[in-house]
Amino acid sequence: MTSSEPHKRFSLRTWATPVTIGSFLLMSVTGILMFFDIVPGFVTFAHEWFSWVFILGTVAHIAINFRPFRNHLRSNWGRASVAAFSLVVILSVFSWGHITLPQLKWPIANALVNAPLSALAEVKRTDTDGLLQKLEKHGIKARADKSIQELAQDNGADAFHLLGLVFLPEESSSAGAPLRGF
Repeated sequence: MTSSEPHKRFSLRTWATPVTIGSFLLMSVTGILMFFDIVPGFVTFAHEWFSWVFILGTVAHIAINFRPFRNHLRSNWGRASVAAFSLVVILSVFSWGHITLPQLKWPIANALVNAPLSALAEVKRTDTDGLLQKLEKHGIKARADKSIQELAQDNGADAFHLLGLVFLPEESSSAGAPLRGF
C-alpha cells in the first residue's frame, strides 16, 4: 500500500478470502502428502490443526457471500453437491468391518510407551544392552524394566521423542530435536 492509497479498515472481508485460500492450499498440499504416506516433520500436525483455520475462513467467507451461497443452494447442483458430500461425511465415520491404520495408531502407541524397554528391544530385534547404550548416549539413564512413559516422566522428556530414539534410524532421531515436549 502506498501513502496515496487510503487506509483500508480491517474487516471480515479483508481476511476471510485470503485465509480461506491460504488454508485451502495448506490443507490440499498436506492432504496429498498424507495420502501418499509422505509425512515428514509436522505435516500431519499442520493438516489437523490448520483445518480449524480453514473452517474459520470458510465460515467467514460464506458469511460475507451469503446471498450467492444461498442462491447456489437453491439450484439442483448446489443441493446435490451438499447432499453428496454430506453422505460421504456420514459414511466415512463407519469402518464397515475394516480395521484402519488411524484406529490402530493410539492403541499401538500406548502399548509401546508402556512396554518395558526389554520388550521394545525384542520388537526392534536388537539387544537390550545396545538399546540402553543408545538412550544413555542421548542422556537418558534407563533400565530394561523401565517403560518409555516412565523414562519420559523421570527425565522431563517427550515420550514420543524417546520412542523415536528407540525405533528411528540414528540420523532421524537425533537431528537436533529437543528431548522436551513442544
